[in-house]
Amino acid sequence: MKVTLVIYALEGGGAERVMSTLANYCATHGFDTTLIVLGDATRIPFYPLVPEIRLQQLGIIGDSPGVITLLRSGLQRIKILRAAIIASEPEVVVSFLSIVNVLTILCCWNTRIPVIVSERIYPSFIDVNRLWQLMMSWTYRQADLIVLLTQNALPFYPTERGYKAMVIPNPILEPSSLTLPGILFPQPTLIAVGRLHPQKGFDVLLRAFQQLHTKYPEWHLTILGEGPIRAELEELRSTLQLTDCVHLPGQVTNIHAHLRQAEIFVMSSRFEGFPNALGEAMACGLPVVSTDCLSGPSDIILPDVDGILVPVEDVAALVAALDSLMANPLKRQQLAQAAPQVLERFGLDRVMGIWMDTIKSVAANAHSS
Repeated sequence: MKVTLVIYALEGGGAERVMSTLANYCATHGFDTTLIVLGDATRIPFYPLVPEIRLQQLGIIGDSPGVITLLRSGLQRIKILRAAIIASEPEVVVSFLSIVNVLTILCCWNTRIPVIVSERIYPSFIDVNRLWQLMMSWTYRQADLIVLLTQNALPFYPTERGYKAMVIPNPILEPSSLTLPGILFPQPTLIAVGRLHPQKGFDVLLRAFQQLHTKYPEWHLTILGEGPIRAELEELRSTLQLTDCVHLPGQVTNIHAHLRQAEIFVMSSRFEGFPNALGEAMACGLPVVSTDCLSGPSDIILPDVDGILVPVEDVAALVAALDSLMANPLKRQQLAQAAPQVLERFGLDRVMGIWMDTIKSVAANAHSS
């Protein structure tokens, strides 16, 4: 069957990674797959795509489009995207992220093409203004299905208000066999991964690590990722006198190789959707400490079995949890041994199998009505 996938960009974010994974899986498991990207047509996809995918980069939306910008030239954008979707002759269209979801639903209006839209973050944290909220509320009722990441997101889209929604978590990928020559981390290392953005709470992590560093001066902290608050984090690192032991190397493509050389993974997020990095750290056999934020961590971690959950923005609790692991190699080992079992619940074939069945079901229902 033919499926067309639509997303804003293919950079190094979590949604982009899952979309790339979904596209690759569809294309290598019998689906005729088109992937349409609305953003910059000159950018090379951050995550590898198999050659069976027909990639179309339309270049019709610049960086951070606001609602007014979209509305001013929205008809032209809709015309271009609609033409691309129709030309791909899909039996189902799948789109990721709020703005793209709204545009995709509008593009498929009166085409009889069924549309699945997916929100990649907890709904109350979607950063749109009132006008976009109204547009989402109306258009999402027209979608054949809304895919959410966790059960606690379902009440935002109740059936009695005309929504059709279900939960499909993110897949957690098996650790790659890639290894790096030499030693990445000469010192015992805490590792964190994520966009350098207030959402990720890295400011909280730096303040917690400052307290830990006085007790464990041999330990270092590495934060992998890039984003808009790099300068602020670097300034905070300097203010806290952590420049020599906190490292911000940017984005990396060989994340599993880095994870394997660390001692503890820490996630300090204020909110999430379904954190890929947390699951992948566990798959790599790392003991993990995470904030119990909305949403995702409590769906992934079995507390004190394969990880530790702490309250959001609680520096003292984060310090205590990390201290308990840094001081106790046996406890680290116990959590690390249990952590890879996360793949039994969220492994690639299990989650992608749900996606494949869902796409087929939506197509069958649309064509039978």
